[in-house]
Amino acid sequence: MIGSGFVDPDATCGDDALARIVFGDASGRPCIENGVPTLRLDMRVSARDGFAEIWTSAGPIRSGSINDLVFAHNDEFLFCAGFIPPSDRYTGATRQAYGDAFALVRELKFPKIFRMWNFIAHINGANREGLEVYRDFCRGRAIAFERDYAHASGMPAATGIGTWGDGVGFYFLACRESAVRHIENSRQTPAYEYPQRYGPKPPSFARGTQLRDTLFVSGTASILGHETVHEGDLQKQCSVAIGNIAHLIGAENLEKPGLRGGYTLRDLDKIKVYYRHSADLPRVMKLAQAAFHPDASIRYLNVQICRADLLVEIEGIASHRHRSD
Repeated sequence: MIGSGFVDPDATCGDDALARIVFGDASGRPCIENGVPTLRLDMRVSARDGFAEIWTSAGPIRSGSINDLVFAHNDEFLFCAGFIPPSDRYTGATRQAYGDAFALVRELKFPKIFRMWNFIAHINGANREGLEVYRDFCRGRAIAFERDYAHASGMPAATGIGTWGDGVGFYFLACRESAVRHIENSRQTPAYEYPQRYGPKPPSFARGTQLRDTLFVSGTASILGHETVHEGDLQKQCSVAIGNIAHLIGAENLEKPGLRGGYTLRDLDKIKVYYRHSADLPRVMKLAQAAFHPDASIRYLNVQICRADLLVEIEGIASHRHRSD
């Protein structure tokens, strides 16, 4: 199986490490460090508060690089990270980078991508055409999915969020034979069906992905249907985002795609909370700590969010780790 954890950014990785993502105050192209693919992201986090996300799986693990991508895999799981350089138009470069990543997935025979992350500089800014950078990125990503990832299992869970660095850093996880189910939220329009008012191509992701007994929750915000709700109200936006997660992972929603059981908010762990305004951190922490298990690992990151009217976005991983509590 695959596992993850938040550790000190300078912690040494074990032999079972697939990847290391460092959330700190510097960014750059991914590279292989001591045999482990490493991606550094500038999230305006001080050295004191920085952390690394480590992905692990039982070895033997092989790592390498190709076409500006770094990767590692064992017999069951693949990690891959890439970087799209700063540009005044991201469509073409995104399509190329994602196309290269999908080609690697095919070559190494890991056909089921189950979780992706994209960290986009100036996400709410405008490109040279006046199109929002996030929408520019989404256009290139959608074209790559249409042309290079025609897989019956559908689109994976994903997060698209801001970064204080330059360009776009991205990473994803894929597997071979494990049962993977991509899940939508009945409270929300599937992102890939958003109307054109949100850009020339809709975002390419599912609200969550189930892998065995683990559910990966995409970045989730105060969106009902396809519209932002409670613009300008942090507490209400947090409440809707948390409510959306509770509904997504609950038994009623999971029954629709034929999955049994379900999870509660207290089953969520490895949580990242992205918030727009630095002054909101105390309130965001209070709301998150009230909603999730007291032993859940939570990290808070002050960045721009994919819509200019969103104040907070939350992701995590649901499992039955705390079920005995």
